[in-house]
Amino acid sequence: MNDSNYDIAIIGGGPVGTALALALRNSKLRICLLEVRPAGASTDTRALALSYGSRLLLERLGVWNKMQEVSSISTIHISQKQSFGRAILRSTELAVPDLGYVLPYSTLQDSLTDAVHVFTRLHDDRIRTIHNASVTELAPEADHTRISYQLIGEQHTLLARLAVVADGGRLLNAQFPPAIHDYGQSALITHITCSLPKVSTAFERFTPQGPVALLPYKEGYEIVWTAPHKHIDDMLTWDDAHFLSELQQHFGDRVGKFLTAGKRSSFPLGLKRAPDQSPMPHTVLLGNAAQTMHPVAGQGFNLGLRDAWELAQTILDAAPESLGSAAMLLDYKGRRRLDREAGIRFTDTLVRLFSNDLAVLDTARGISLTALDCLPFAKKFVAKRMMFGANG
Repeated sequence: MNDSNYDIAIIGGGPVGTALALALRNSKLRICLLEVRPAGASTDTRALALSYGSRLLLERLGVWNKMQEVSSISTIHISQKQSFGRAILRSTELAVPDLGYVLPYSTLQDSLTDAVHVFTRLHDDRIRTIHNASVTELAPEADHTRISYQLIGEQHTLLARLAVVADGGRLLNAQFPPAIHDYGQSALITHITCSLPKVSTAFERFTPQGPVALLPYKEGYEIVWTAPHKHIDDMLTWDDAHFLSELQQHFGDRVGKFLTAGKRSSFPLGLKRAPDQSPMPHTVLLGNAAQTMHPVAGQGFNLGLRDAWELAQTILDAAPESLGSAAMLLDYKGRRRLDREAGIRFTDTLVRLFSNDLAVLDTARGISLTALDCLPFAKKFVAKRMMFGANG
């Protein structure tokens, strides 16, 4: 086979794209992974929240036990500011070891990348990774897609029966504009320490300005604080003492006194969804290229990982000659429709329902949280959605 002809080309070597390559490693398909970043360990300093369902998928990929610095979440405390009602989800009540996990993004990325490299050393004709590759164009043809990319200043092309776009949406946004809803919020993220950390307990606190989440991580918490754009801009200018004082007032004293804060950064929040997960022949969008959601309840990456796993199963179940066909892509979209739509609705509804100070909704929110805490079937339903998605 020509070195520029592949069964599958994956554009984007982040965790979702790399997970897809790993899920297909025993398929005997010829795969090319195109990554714009240079080779080497990840330098991304963010923390990432994974569901228990994602852990199960990573175990199947053979990488979970190789990851370090993983903090478990066995309890999730949900409340709303200055109002009644709260709910507590516990792993012991749901017969699972943990509800979720927090770990460095770089740990996940490097573990997946290393697993691909190990496989490549044993089967050098099955998965090829091209670093520093900036894809510039996809051109569907009769039975494949022609992919153009820049590599160290030179133009190259390759052919693939199926092109998987897992680059976060950068490549096709202009050609196929996604539907975008701006929540009018940004998220500030940083690491904090406190005097009374609760082991393996995460907090999701809803406020009229937006939710604030505390995720147990290392010796303290990774915080995701959402608020209107202008407020976040101001918060980035505060000194640590002022920031910790405002956080104390905003969140309360459930974890004692806030002691230190790390470097702060922010990003705008919105709901972005591609109108079609397969916008052109022989092409499919994956992860954030297909949908980008509000971080409330930590669903975005976990949904993307399920996208990758389900696409791999669709490919493995399909007849070899149907790879990249309209029928195969329609099958994949059908498999993902319920989970994708339910995940988007779940996060969007939470933001719209809880991120306001409408008095008429305050009582309803309190009753909803109280009912969730008191009704075992409701608690199990919500927890399963958070851990496994709508497909369970």
